[in-house]
Amino acid sequence: MYNNIQEFYNTLPLVIVAAGILIATTIEMYSKKSENILSWFSILIFLASGFYSLFTLDARSVVLQNMLATGGYVNIFYFIFTFSAAIICFLSIDYIKKYDAYFGEYYILMQTSVLGMMLMAGAKDLFMIFLGLEVMSVSFYVLAGINRKRLTATESALKYFLLGAFATGFIVYGIALIYGTAQSTSFEVITTKFSELSGNLLFLTGVLLFLIGFSFKIAAFPFHMWVPDVYQGAPSTVAGLFSTAGKAAAFSAIIVSLFVLFTSGAMRIITPYLSVISVLSMFFGSIVAIAQTNIKRMLAYSSISHAGYLIIGLAASNTEGIAGIIFYLAAYSFMNLGAFGIVSIIEGKEEANLELNSYRGLGTRQPLLAALLSLFMFSLAGIPPFAGFFGKYYIFIAAIEAKLTWLAILGVLSSVISVYFYLRLVVLMYFYDSSEQIEIERSNTGLLAVFISAILVVLLGVLPGSLLNLIISYL
Repeated sequence: MYNNIQEFYNTLPLVIVAAGILIATTIEMYSKKSENILSWFSILIFLASGFYSLFTLDARSVVLQNMLATGGYVNIFYFIFTFSAAIICFLSIDYIKKYDAYFGEYYILMQTSVLGMMLMAGAKDLFMIFLGLEVMSVSFYVLAGINRKRLTATESALKYFLLGAFATGFIVYGIALIYGTAQSTSFEVITTKFSELSGNLLFLTGVLLFLIGFSFKIAAFPFHMWVPDVYQGAPSTVAGLFSTAGKAAAFSAIIVSLFVLFTSGAMRIITPYLSVISVLSMFFGSIVAIAQTNIKRMLAYSSISHAGYLIIGLAASNTEGIAGIIFYLAAYSFMNLGAFGIVSIIEGKEEANLELNSYRGLGTRQPLLAALLSLFMFSLAGIPPFAGFFGKYYIFIAAIEAKLTWLAILGVLSSVISVYFYLRLVVLMYFYDSSEQIEIERSNTGLLAVFISAILVVLLGVLPGSLLNLIISYL
């Protein structure tokens, strides 16, 4: 287990979340007011783990028989997961009452999913990635269908489970082939043998299957088919978690498993695969989002498009690309959490107010919500000076430095297309009147979560270099 007490301290972010799950389960078993307690308890756990991770970035080590890394950029991922989950908890306090999913299990499942994400981000072995992936995925399947009375939620959970299990099959076959050729599942051993293994067709097939499995998890084209239906059927707060922390966790797994190969340029062998799915994801997501009339489906296709931008960083196969991906994931998490947060506040009972037409005239009826939603739409569109602009900028610069200028140009073109559907929502809010009055239930905790997201989006846009330099210093 641990060789010294310092190794235990280094893994404390995971220990806090794991201990939180056990305590939360006990509270759920013995308290009749567990729903009230667990929301705030979960926020406390996530914030404690997140800020501890941020203050111990220098505690870099490899623990538990070389299975888990701590410190450095791993802790930056921990902060993204836990802080995003804390924001989701704030949004959920009032939302799950409205959604008829006021169960204590909701918060326990969220904690479990975050623990799985953290295991993936710190993994130094393929089996650790698989363990983290399954812990996260199983929690997600249940969260998607947390309200069994709703047919759309049940359909969403079933689709997610079936297609998720299919994608896991690709990952398991990939791991089997990698182990069969490298005789090890340790990243360290595989990396040292890479020059020898790079000519082995079975090894390359294993790496390709591994990436295909994770292409499903990050919602890249053509493995995106589950995203619109699952986001639409799942609770809005849960869809927000899928599209932010869940996507960040899948990218972290790809980065940690192939990190040395990416930064050494050895992964250029699969650059054609990454480039193709990047271009297809960007344009498919941006073009199909234009035709959507439901805001959750629009954000789902937007998520596919953003996966394409992030894959450009992987295709670049350089340190700048990896740093750009981590910055982009932080920025994307907060701007998308803000957007889903406002959707969850405006959503009425029985999934009302989810059509784009429901947002007509919102600028007059709810000026604060309209202004905040406009800010998130501008940032998602990549308009300066918000965080989304710099996320794309760093990714495109990495592509140009890797002599993939054509990929950066296509990324810019896709961004221009996406501006249409993001700004269409702003136009509906401010330049159209609505004949229908919609009822919006006040949620102070939900508004607080949206405010925090908005502040972070602005801060990352005003001071982008601070976070990027921090990430680069720990790569």
